[in-house]
Amino acid sequence: MRQKKRRNGQFAVAISQFKRNKLAMIGLTILIVIALACIFQGVISPYDYAEQNITERFAPVSLEHLCGTDQYGRDIFTRILKGGQISLIVAISAVCFAGVVGATLGATAAFFGGAYETVVMRIIDILQSIPGLLLAAGISTALGSGLYNSVIAIGLAQVANLTRIMYSSSLSIKGQEYLEAANSYGASKMRMIFKYVIPNCLAPLIVQMTLRLGICISQIASLSFFGLGVQPPTPEWGSLLSAGKQFIRQYWPIVTFPGIAISLTMISVNFIGDGVRDALDPRMKR
Repeated sequence: MRQKKRRNGQFAVAISQFKRNKLAMIGLTILIVIALACIFQGVISPYDYAEQNITERFAPVSLEHLCGTDQYGRDIFTRILKGGQISLIVAISAVCFAGVVGATLGATAAFFGGAYETVVMRIIDILQSIPGLLLAAGISTALGSGLYNSVIAIGLAQVANLTRIMYSSSLSIKGQEYLEAANSYGASKMRMIFKYVIPNCLAPLIVQMTLRLGICISQIASLSFFGLGVQPPTPEWGSLLSAGKQFIRQYWPIVTFPGIAISLTMISVNFIGDGVRDALDPRMKR
């Protein structure tokens, strides 16, 4: 009970620290606005993201079409909002998937040790030696394109970093008195890992997951740009850039506005990540 109260007190202090970070609050506001706009795309925009109207292809930016129309006469603003739904869902799902796998592998490797630790950490070393986008592209190629495969591919590309973070944090508390007390009462290692170790190592893990969210957004956009992510006709920010790149000279809005959406989202997520890092781990504050 005392440990739970202390954890709640630390959480309240972290929230207070986060609120005092102006850039983090600006980033959070921007991200909330973007997320709400994407969620309520059907309410905000009167157009169907997949409906074609060749007579209005490459329509200029106006009150009727806030970001113009593409080569098939589809409203770009509507497609950006729909693409935002896909991008945010994939990025958040991939980070959560990587967090669960990384926390489990890192904590169990630290506590079980022996051959299991050696095998797990050597695999993590190999994965960390491969650039994240290249690893995600390779996994996506092996699994095939699609929404769910993109989540798995991008998530697995983030697992190595999160596993290393949890492994280091678990080693640092491995000899704590409360774990020795739990062990003396007959608690199994798995029970200690999931009840005591992982909850007490969540702060650095959450920091890294928040910072990795921006990377996941850029990776899903990159995979879709190269045709390895979400497939047409479903819009995604990367696929919007890929489809419009051949028209960039004759019609600038077709790639400019999707690019702005990606940039704004990544900047806001990075601001939030910096704020979370400063609030949860003041030692890393720049």
